[in-house]
Amino acid sequence: MAAHSHEEHTHAQRVSFYAKTLWVLMVLLVVTVWAGFLKLPDWLGIAVALTIAVTKATIVIMNFMHVRFSSKLAWLFAGAGFFWLIIMFAFAFADYASRHWEPVQGW
Repeated sequence: MAAHSHEEHTHAQRVSFYAKTLWVLMVLLVVTVWAGFLKLPDWLGIAVALTIAVTKATIVIMNFMHVRFSSKLAWLFAGAGFFWLIIMFAFAFADYASRHWEPVQGW
């Protein structure tokens, strides 16, 4: 049996890269808070919040968890996590949409 060579790849980034990433996340945090104060329809507010949250999660996964420089297997597992998240949102939305909502008297 032939021995497989295993090369270890390290992808060290400069501190400035992480500082820029931090600033992008801080800007997205401010945008999240600002969007929370907007008077948007419920469906649009949820869509905006989820879009910002997925963007922030993607930045964290790619940069801080180093998936950007990882093997295809790491990409597969990261993608599987997002796929599972989509499934969970679909089930939650199906439950929400299937309920008959009536206003509660006395509130």
